[in-house]
Amino acid sequence: MIPKALEKQFNILDFSLSSLWRRKLKNISIMLVFALVIFLLGSFQMLTGALTNSAEAVLENTADITIQKMSAGRQEAIPLAYIEKLRSIYGIRAIIPRVWGYYFDESNLANFTILALESDSMPNGDKLNLTLDHGHFPKRTEAGTVVIGRSVHTILGLGERRIFSLFRPDLSLKSFNMVGLFSQQTDLLTNDLIVMNPSDARDLFDVPTSMATDLCIYVANPSEIETIAKKIAGLLPDTRVLTKIQIQKTYQVVFSWRSGFASICLLTALVAFAILAWDKASGLSPEEKREIGILKILGWETGDILAVRFWESTLVSLLAFIIGCMAAYFHVAFFDASLLKPVMLGWSVIHPPFKLLPSVTLADLLLIFTFSVLPYLGATIVPAWRCSTVPPDSVIR
Repeated sequence: MIPKALEKQFNILDFSLSSLWRRKLKNISIMLVFALVIFLLGSFQMLTGALTNSAEAVLENTADITIQKMSAGRQEAIPLAYIEKLRSIYGIRAIIPRVWGYYFDESNLANFTILALESDSMPNGDKLNLTLDHGHFPKRTEAGTVVIGRSVHTILGLGERRIFSLFRPDLSLKSFNMVGLFSQQTDLLTNDLIVMNPSDARDLFDVPTSMATDLCIYVANPSEIETIAKKIAGLLPDTRVLTKIQIQKTYQVVFSWRSGFASICLLTALVAFAILAWDKASGLSPEEKREIGILKILGWETGDILAVRFWESTLVSLLAFIIGCMAAYFHVAFFDASLLKPVMLGWSVIHPPFKLLPSVTLADLLLIFTFSVLPYLGATIVPAWRCSTVPPDSVIR
């Protein structure tokens, strides 16, 4: 036996569905506009999560501390002699110099990032191979070998080839042999990356052997990272000291700030839609007024008519929510959020593309629901009450 109260709500729900279908053009138009607003809001939320998760996953194995020499507020090459000064600090596990820079490929109009480090000397350097789809990182004895990102492989048109050349500053060519390809999961930071030996990078960029771009510090005890960073800053006052936690927070702040700014801009569209919903719900047509009058004559109470309007608004909003969230997921997962990614990244248009892996949590869905569906339901409460209190004799002639 179904309780009478529940059976009554089922009957009201059935009537609400038939009422929505009778005015299907009006309701479909409202639902599609609502779904578009949810799509934009959901796309920003899912894109932020995908970028943040990708950054955290890739930065997990970065150096504990990075040291860069500064002059007049700009980074410049750091002398390798600084390594001897750092050896006096207790707790440092390893010091790895890096040589890196940007290489512009004029023939393909693409910007690549060149990174060189001694992976053999790095703690857990063998784990770097886990970031590769296949192959291995260049060893110290393997001159002229590189690991490249997926977009680099595509842009250079290597196909099955492994040999390619880059120009030195004097426009002479230097050849490289590809011995590894980065995995798709690390595309956020490795898609435009070329990793090689420090000696090859110095030759390519014409960097003196006594200099490096920066120094990577690995600490034995992770709880002492901040303490050691402060000691390094005091010992080398002309340098900038960055910890891994600071770099991770920077990515989170940048992505969250841009997502929040874009979401605030979208709130104006949501407010405009709420006004539209209010206007549509309060502007009853003569047929709708006549229908309400007939229902009241047949014995329907004000609460019953209010329940009909509630179910109509709930059905429209839930269907729009499902359509909008599904469209947002497909937009991020299969189309790489092409409509919104330039807003979030803010990088140069010549930066190679990368694959996004969306991560949707219950908290994300609740946030989207709170900022979209609840305002819509709130905007239809007062018009629904006004509709339910229409006097029968004022509409029945």
